Amino acid sequence: MTLKQLFNKWVILGALAFAGLLLLITALSIGFTSPLQPADVGFAPANLTVIPASTATSSAPPTATIDPFAPTPVPTGIAIGNYVQITGTDGEGLRIRSEPGLDGNPDFLGFDSEVFIVREGPVALDGYVWWYLVAPYDETRAGWAAADFLSYIPSP
Repeated sequence: MTLKQLFNKWVILGALAFAGLLLLITALSIGFTSPLQPADVGFAPANLTVIPASTATSSAPPTATIDPFAPTPVPTGIAIGNYVQITGTDGEGLRIRSEPGLDGNPDFLGFDSEVFIVREGPVALDGYVWWYLVAPYDETRAGWAAADFLSYIPSP
């Protein structure tokens, strides 16, 4: 038998068909034996809300204190329910304390231009007027801060 008779077109087509059949069987067996991925796998888009720091100043008059024996705060426009931002720390941040006064433990560091809502105050202690602040985006960022480093801003 010659080489030409051994490799005729029918032998080559038969070998290709057999190889294709083996490839199809392999692909199907892999497909049926691999575990299916759950349909809920994927990425969820994240919603991010950016609250820009306001640079506007207000001419709001100071509010009267409720306690007649409490010292009157310096007219700054800072009052309960108003928004304030940290200013004048030269980038070092402001220690937000667990209680008013310099003896209060610092809970965290507030950064320049960070915005807070005033919830309590004023309390005059250690030569400063102290206000209780809460971050509008995170209730856990709350504490007392000295008014010397706060500026009134209009509500957004």
